[in-house]
Amino acid sequence: MECRETGCLVTHLNLPGFVLGMIGLSHEDISLAKINNPVQITQKQDFLCFVKADCVHLPWKNDTTMKLSNGIISVEVAPHGAELVSLTKGRREYMWCGDAKYWNRHAPILFPAVGKPYNNEIRIDGHVFTMKQHGFARDCEFEEVGEGRLRMKEFRPENYPYRFALEAEYRLEGNRVDIIWTVENLDDRDLYAQIGAHPAFQLPGYDPADDVHGFVRYLDHEGRPVRPVVVSDLADGNRVPLPEAVHLPEEMPIAGDTFAHDAWIIEEMQVTATELLDKQGNPVLRVDCPQAEAYGIWAPNKPGCPFVCLEPWCGLCDRQGYTGDISGRTYIHRVAPGEKYSFTYSISVF
Repeated sequence: MECRETGCLVTHLNLPGFVLGMIGLSHEDISLAKINNPVQITQKQDFLCFVKADCVHLPWKNDTTMKLSNGIISVEVAPHGAELVSLTKGRREYMWCGDAKYWNRHAPILFPAVGKPYNNEIRIDGHVFTMKQHGFARDCEFEEVGEGRLRMKEFRPENYPYRFALEAEYRLEGNRVDIIWTVENLDDRDLYAQIGAHPAFQLPGYDPADDVHGFVRYLDHEGRPVRPVVVSDLADGNRVPLPEAVHLPEEMPIAGDTFAHDAWIIEEMQVTATELLDKQGNPVLRVDCPQAEAYGIWAPNKPGCPFVCLEPWCGLCDRQGYTGDISGRTYIHRVAPGEKYSFTYSISVF
């Protein structure tokens, strides 16, 4: 399997189940094309995403990513958003490749808002500011400041009038990567923020013809399987109460209609870890976040979507109609002047 230059031929894809994700060719309607014959690559692109029925290999062509490896797993982190874009064990890629046909991100930082503020507005000390869903950190530039560490370049957003620093750190330990995001208050007043993770993972052996593409197993703070209770739905990105609570199964099937209503939102620290299982029920990976106050499970409601997001949060979207101060947002965190607040989660791959 080789493809290193514009105009090359992809010739070694004669195995069934391959799909070529032509990333970066948004003007071409060929994001996912079945490969039965050699394919001519006619446009320059940042990378290719090769998807096989039982593995994914992501050969990155962007030399600006921060690369870490411990001989067991390897990761790559982009300076844009300090985003984890690749996590491999052997030749198996676990992260979603970012095909814009479905979702053009991989594992963004959600800061200083998790979810959508009501009417895309936050209020700080009587002033109203526009704040889009999931905040702005995911679209900011970071620079390396040490091994496995990146720091947001100096940035004073008009819609978040605090002086702060945001650092991302990635540590490898065996088959696990620990991700630590730390906000430091450089201001002379209290800072309020939410922070959360949004990692997207390939569904192994994905076949759109299957009824079930895998399972999500829910675990509590003691690692026991749990049936979480969902009490909120989403209306235009904000929480509204469900007429009747929904009890999710310990192992929730991922099917074509699982996310027809949008994300599943689990509140009140019911879940602090999730496991992605393949179609046979075998563990693929695990996301741990002991401090998670809420958890989101999401994928775009699009036919053929081959990934799922397992999202631990210290924060939550506004309930519909909320127009109070930022300090009253759900699961908001106060950081005093000169202090730091860290959010940590880990991904273990099997």
